[in-house]
Amino acid sequence: MIPDLIHHGVTTDWLEHDNLWVPTPSGSFFKPVVFSPSEGLYINLIRVERSGVLSRHRHSGTVHAIVLKGRWQYLEHDWVAEEGSFVFEPPGETHTLYVPDGVDEMVTLFHVKAGYVFVDVDGNALGYEDVFTKMDKAREYYSSIGLGEDYINRFIR
Repeated sequence: MIPDLIHHGVTTDWLEHDNLWVPTPSGSFFKPVVFSPSEGLYINLIRVERSGVLSRHRHSGTVHAIVLKGRWQYLEHDWVAEEGSFVFEPPGETHTLYVPDGVDEMVTLFHVKAGYVFVDVDGNALGYEDVFTKMDKAREYYSSIGLGEDYINRFIR
């Protein structure tokens, strides 16, 4: 049986700027909440400290998101997700995540089933991300700051 997992302060204390935020090539950061390789899903906080395009991607599974700070939108839609908003993203959709001008910091809790493919403007695949690539990035980063490769075990269920 999989053991319970509880993290206190995920929407409060965890938002602090500490060394547990894993940097990404796009200039954003993520903080893992749970990795579930057996279910092919992960939940993480994403923090962005600049405006502009974060990524264009196509999901192979569903995504649920809750905006905790700031706001963001998909250029392909006419809505803006603001602090307190809930977003459901269906599988198969391609969209471009954009943080509007004037937003100094955006933090969103994302629950991602399966993964997604990064694509260019023509829809050509550039790379992908899933629970396994997220785990690898977190493991490498936490090891590089002295926490050890096994630090991520606290998030795996």
